[in-house]
Amino acid sequence: MAKWDNMLSMLWMLRSGRKLTAAQIADSLEISVRTVYRYIDALCASGVPVVAE
Repeated sequence: MAKWDNMLSMLWMLRSGRKLTAAQIADSLEISVRTVYRYIDALCASGVPVVAE
């Protein structure tokens, strides 16, 4: 998938209300954990509030 498709998919996963790990997101989207963290940084930089523990 394209970067923006993966980021949008990740947003929908996070909006579900379930607590997810970066590894779970990476497995679901078939990307690396490091890429998940890069996408989260990009989302935060564009103003999307992502809460992490």
